[in-house]
Amino acid sequence: MKYVALLSGGKDSCYNLLHCHKNGHDLVAAASLGPQPGTDELDSYMYQTVGQDAIEYVAQALDVPLFRRVISGQAVNLSSEYGSRTTSTNGSLEGDETEDLYALLSTVKTSHPEVQGVSVGAILSNYQRVRVEHVCQRLSLTPLTYLWQRDQRDLLSEMVDAGLKAILIKVAGVGLNTKHLGKTLAQMQPTLLKLNDLYGSHVCGEGGEYETLTLDCPLFKYRINLEETETVIHSDNDFATVAYLRIKRATLKEKQDIDVNPTIPPLLDETFDKVRHKVQTAIELEQKSSQSPHNYVPHDAILYFPSSVRRLGPWISLSATRQLGRANEPTLEEEVHECFQSLRDRLKEHSLDISHCANINVFLSSMDYFPRVNAVYGSYFGSSPSSRACVAVDMSSEPFRIKLECTAYVEQATSERQALHVQGLSYWAPANIGPYSQAVILHDQRVFISGQIGLIPHNLALPSPQSLSLETALACQHVNRVTNALKANSGGGWTGHVQLAVYWLQNFNDAVPVREAVKDMHGRAPTLFVGVSALPKGALVEKQVMLHTGRFLVYEDEETEVKTRQPVETTGEIAGTNSAIYWTRSVFIDNASPVTVICCRGSIDNAMESRLAADLSELWDNVLCVRAFYRPSVALDYPDFMLKHHNLPTMSIPCQFISAASHDDWELAICILGV
Repeated sequence: MKYVALLSGGKDSCYNLLHCHKNGHDLVAAASLGPQPGTDELDSYMYQTVGQDAIEYVAQALDVPLFRRVISGQAVNLSSEYGSRTTSTNGSLEGDETEDLYALLSTVKTSHPEVQGVSVGAILSNYQRVRVEHVCQRLSLTPLTYLWQRDQRDLLSEMVDAGLKAILIKVAGVGLNTKHLGKTLAQMQPTLLKLNDLYGSHVCGEGGEYETLTLDCPLFKYRINLEETETVIHSDNDFATVAYLRIKRATLKEKQDIDVNPTIPPLLDETFDKVRHKVQTAIELEQKSSQSPHNYVPHDAILYFPSSVRRLGPWISLSATRQLGRANEPTLEEEVHECFQSLRDRLKEHSLDISHCANINVFLSSMDYFPRVNAVYGSYFGSSPSSRACVAVDMSSEPFRIKLECTAYVEQATSERQALHVQGLSYWAPANIGPYSQAVILHDQRVFISGQIGLIPHNLALPSPQSLSLETALACQHVNRVTNALKANSGGGWTGHVQLAVYWLQNFNDAVPVREAVKDMHGRAPTLFVGVSALPKGALVEKQVMLHTGRFLVYEDEETEVKTRQPVETTGEIAGTNSAIYWTRSVFIDNASPVTVICCRGSIDNAMESRLAADLSELWDNVLCVRAFYRPSVALDYPDFMLKHHNLPTMSIPCQFISAASHDDWELAICILGV
């Protein structure tokens, strides 16, 4: 795509251009925000403003037109979110410096309507990323952020190796002083690594330790020579000197073209390359029969529960389908609107709205409907939308094309809900350009990770040729990277205990290889491998995870303290005559935040139910909702212990097969989520 470079003149914004070029994008313009003429630097949360007196030289060296704008706004909104979660108010914020960027990029688009992307050199700053992405979303631009979440030591080394010559033009960190101004990255590399080891300083200056000016890089048509500079000392003390270089005069010198060949990070980390290898090995060892033991033939009987809602404290669970009994069959778009209207009405009963949704599971009768459903779906969300999983299931015996399952949360403060909604193309994990977040964390405890398929992050394409082993490894890596980024975004201090992992699969023969590869990944946490009709983009596997931070507020001696706890994971098996039960449970002390999965096969008799009740005596305490995965291809005998609790919000999910850590041929898996 054709793109504009959001240019500070520093190493990050220029090095990201090399990756944009490597990924086939075409630079057509540069854009930069700075202080009023005569002002060297502003105290901006968003922009690097030191070195603006040389930005014209950088644009000329790139041989592209430069669009500039003076920063007139201030940091009005300092929260982790920008804009509004509701679509009606998710627009501009008058007086905020972010709106200067919107005005600048609007001008670029007017002059260059062919521009589709924006190069951004962000590495760690969620504050900057959220605001740039908000502006890009409003202008229908794609952020190109290939440095996002990269290891800073690796990045610094790669910049030097790629031939990027940048000098320090500002120092403001411990161990740095005026003698380091004007030094190149190559010259400073040993010092920066040492300061990182000694004090934890950011190697790439992400903590504001230093700023840079790029004098040469492989994309430059000219090299910048600094003819006259002046050192300005802002403050000088024993802890850290704050000083910068004022560029008074510079010239451009022609140079020979050199190859643009930045280092591309490996697609898989070592841990997940091992997952890929395990899947591939399991595929090769699997003795496949000529016919699947679960040849799927839909049965006339269906498991159906009407839409319902349940509230426990701040937690609300609800499901939604269209209203039955209409004289005319609704269009698909009308059916989606009806589902959301049902959600709205039920949330309104609790003085809530769609913006309180934390996680939504979307079940479609055909994945062909996905683009049309997604278009309507997106009209209900602003910034920081809910997490989401979307799969197609066999609803041939049901009068629906879409069903929604939703978990909402009532916040006492905005800080109780944080979403990670990364929309830029990078090497990190797939961008969620659509209306859902990669993850949502609630009350510093429960974490919902959106369903992840094995997309290659930098181009949002599945591996070609199709590969179960690579897709599985990528899906698992995406979940891991999203979790780590959310930890950093929410302040850290937690591990992330998997309480439920669901692997949605298309082919029965894929269940065993995937299960073998991930069997040690989640301990004994409840884990299911279920077959569905189709997954987004034709993927072979989609991984969806619910985590818990293990952090609890404990009241002792009239004081409140945050304590970290480990979940207790237990499993059990109950055998009957031509029937069986297998259960697994994750729960914290005092029966807090329980998640239980009960797998059934055959007719469950009273003796087996009594045994289950004894094993799981606290099963029905604090239950928020139930998911019933079932196989329509068998004559299902729904257990009495579930019929007794039919009033709980229950989403029935028809599956082509159901596997767990034990056995492959389950007819029913009941997932019970508590709070």
